[in-house]
Amino acid sequence: MYPELVAHIRRFIEFSEEDAEKLANCFIPVKPKKKELLLEPGKLCKGNYFVIKGCMRLYFVNDKLTEQITQFGIENWWIADNDSLLSRKPSRYYLQALEDSELLLLTPQNHNKLLTPLPNFETYLRIMYEKALVASQRRVEFILCLTDEERYRMFSELNPAFIQRVPQYMLASYLGFTPQFLSRIRAKKA
Repeated sequence: MYPELVAHIRRFIEFSEEDAEKLANCFIPVKPKKKELLLEPGKLCKGNYFVIKGCMRLYFVNDKLTEQITQFGIENWWIADNDSLLSRKPSRYYLQALEDSELLLLTPQNHNKLLTPLPNFETYLRIMYEKALVASQRRVEFILCLTDEERYRMFSELNPAFIQRVPQYMLASYLGFTPQFLSRIRAKKA
């Protein structure tokens, strides 16, 4: 069984030991090394990844050949290219480990196998999708309504673990400005 995943599920729904045992055969352990790619453009996303340990990033390369990070995933977070996963079309994204990581892969086939025996697991996944949608909407709002400096300060307050864990240029990419601008903001703070 997967104690980290089961503990996370129990934060949101009732989930018995019997329910937890049903999960055991439906997740595939994946242990990518630092810098390893789990998804590349032109490939299908294999499923949703639950992060037990480590840090992941989802990104694309824009027309100027600049990496644009759209999502990070750390412990107890889910990460996937949902567009590829749901449409079953090739991805435009890369999914990469930023650290040696331990993940649990839930393929679409195994997801479907869990729906009948574990209807409350579908409730848990719906809650996770809702939380991801809200986070995505907030991120768009922050990008459109806050200055770059306000966006950095807000992100720092809400996600202090990322500031030490993620390289500065990746944080800048995620927040929508240059690494040089981020250096100036951090220098002002010191």
